[in-house]
Amino acid sequence: MDREYWLRENIWIEYSRIDMANFHHFQDILSLLDDCEAFDRSNPSTAPSRASSPPPPPSPLVHHSRPASAALLRPWCSSQEKDPFGLPPGEEKRVILYFSSFRVVRRTFEDCAAVRAILRGLRVAVDERDVSMDAGFLRELRGVLGGRPQPVGVPQVFIGGRHIGGAEDLRRLLEAGELRRYVEGVAPAATEICDWCGDLRFLVCRRCSGSRRCYSEKGNAGGAFRACTACNENGLIRCPRCCASTVV
Repeated sequence: MDREYWLRENIWIEYSRIDMANFHHFQDILSLLDDCEAFDRSNPSTAPSRASSPPPPPSPLVHHSRPASAALLRPWCSSQEKDPFGLPPGEEKRVILYFSSFRVVRRTFEDCAAVRAILRGLRVAVDERDVSMDAGFLRELRGVLGGRPQPVGVPQVFIGGRHIGGAEDLRRLLEAGELRRYVEGVAPAATEICDWCGDLRFLVCRRCSGSRRCYSEKGNAGGAFRACTACNENGLIRCPRCCASTVV
């Protein structure tokens, strides 16, 4: 018969394996121990010797199970720690925003303002391209997102040459805490306001003074006014000091 020994009040008590399901209260167990102790006192020959130390009770076996989802997420997490864009060595990582400053459509204006605020809060350099001030930016955006059946709307964000999406996509990344990782490696934002354009990103064309007409003496009929080729349809040019001239 298998036997175990427990120490209670400096007295070793021997008991056989008992079906503990029959004892529903802790008081029942104490009563059983008292009965065993009284029996050992009345029969000293049956009590175990104190000289021989009883074997220690077996340590409980605890099995810590790991959910299967942890094994599935491990390769995903390791890949997320890397740069999600994989830019070629030496290529500058940039953030480009196509937006509109017009207040004609309230929803569009609010989304553009929200995206600009989010990106500025990250304190990284953002190449802002206002499609309402230069139609060339809208044509550029349509060319980049070519092949889409739906009309191209703003705002649209590109990071590291990859299309991120509009206002809702940027909000989801921000709420998930992933947006900060996406802009890692981007140059920090300027700490001072541009003294050329006042952070408006545009300047009046110096060649035509914003009239989009320049006088030219070329041609057989003598001098004539011709369309200025240096500015956009609004007689504006991008500020060469705070704006980059490269495309996505």
